[in-house]
Amino acid sequence: MTAIIEPTTTTDPGTTETFESLNPANGDVVGVHPVASKEDVDAAVARAREASAWWRELGFEGRQELLMQWKGVITRRMAQLADLVHLETGKPHGDAQLEIALAIDHLNWAAKHAKKVLGRHKVSSGLLMANQASYVQYQPLGVIGVIGPWNYPVFTPMGSIVYALSAGNTVVFKPSEYTPGVGRWLAESFAEVVHGRPVLQTVTGLGETGNALCLADIDKLAFTGSGRTGKKVMAACATNLTPVIIEAGGKDVLIVDEDADLAAAADAAIWSGMANAGQTCIGTERVYVHEKVFDPFMKELTDQVQQVRAGDDATASFGPITMPSQIDIIKSHLDDAVAKGANVVIGGPEAVGERFVQPTILSHVPEDSTEMTEETFGPTLAVNPVKTMEEAVERTNATAYGLAGAVFSKKNGMAIAERIRSGMTSINAVTAFAGVPSLPFGGVGESGFGRIHGPDGLKEFTYAKAITRQKYKPLLALTTFARDAKTDKRAATLINLMHGGKSTLPKK
Repeated sequence: MTAIIEPTTTTDPGTTETFESLNPANGDVVGVHPVASKEDVDAAVARAREASAWWRELGFEGRQELLMQWKGVITRRMAQLADLVHLETGKPHGDAQLEIALAIDHLNWAAKHAKKVLGRHKVSSGLLMANQASYVQYQPLGVIGVIGPWNYPVFTPMGSIVYALSAGNTVVFKPSEYTPGVGRWLAESFAEVVHGRPVLQTVTGLGETGNALCLADIDKLAFTGSGRTGKKVMAACATNLTPVIIEAGGKDVLIVDEDADLAAAADAAIWSGMANAGQTCIGTERVYVHEKVFDPFMKELTDQVQQVRAGDDATASFGPITMPSQIDIIKSHLDDAVAKGANVVIGGPEAVGERFVQPTILSHVPEDSTEMTEETFGPTLAVNPVKTMEEAVERTNATAYGLAGAVFSKKNGMAIAERIRSGMTSINAVTAFAGVPSLPFGGVGESGFGRIHGPDGLKEFTYAKAITRQKYKPLLALTTFARDAKTDKRAATLINLMHGGKSTLPKK
């Protein structure tokens, strides 16, 4: 049985609808892939449902053994997978290898920690139920649907896939139409270690295929993409009351305090804002700098960015804009900011080409411009001075998004980070939280809800199961019609002793 869905058509048995994945750097065809219909998706989910019993019954140790084998396959073939990521996204090989390495580390953590996090463990029964031994364990939901993005086609979906698999679920994965080859590679490599059983399947296609997965007989869906598409996903999943995890991007901020290491902060801002051509949901788009160090910070920023360049050659810092329609969005944001009075420090609207966008830095950007309010998803930084860190936090939080961010400060980093309304913050580094497998990953507000990674990520793909076992007969038999008034009186006395206490309210 194959792990890849090869759809058929009811109109002509000899043909299958297909689409092409293209190299965004030059438009070359990377591969041709089938468009999975609703029937194909439903069939994949049915196969996953059948395989779920086998996968679940392997137990934590059995699943861990097979997931460790898969980890070895991916590691040994990392160069092959990185080449495919490079071709489908345009990102440099080194960046592709980095995201694969992070995914491997998360796979390793999830497989090894699933039993400790999800396995049965004893909890206190309390004095009233002292005759009971109480346990909680986390059971797999069944079949998980995953809809992945194109910007990090390995790392991001694997943050759902490997945690769902480690928890005992089977998975049907719909990759982005821009990176279908990567999605198929993952399913095919996993099929090798489970001897073709449909534990992880990939269905390729366009928006209709994703919609079909939302409407299919799955137990939960994990989605990463734009907020606009995320709302459509939620609406479709609501048809069957299918729960969802939504990771929908952000407008992340890097804050620079007056005591910060300015060279390190500038380097981090450039990397976080421009790596992968700025196509990073947790990447920096806004920078707020204490006015006392604004000028020296800008000098560091402009000096360092001179070495950064977009291109498709081996020496380029980052590649093309993967999704062609994003070019117009980036241009419109820059045009709006400049029209409203922003200063062009480096690049600007003229830096936007047909496939590539060169590094762009704006300063003194009006807070009501789209460059400050909407996700740009390009290699741009909007840098503004602030009088205090209180103002920096206030401006940071003045958005509907709440995904991630960073703070550079020697003394006050933790105090500032705790006040930022976001799911994740790094201090004196950028995006470090994403590389720590034990930390949860996710946002608030329009950045979505639910968590992947860490113990929270494992539990997202399970339901809590409570079990009690009576050790001996209760001293007070309360759950019986044979209960008498004397027992009720004793129960009332016990509750008073346990919870009555003395009032701590002030006397009037």
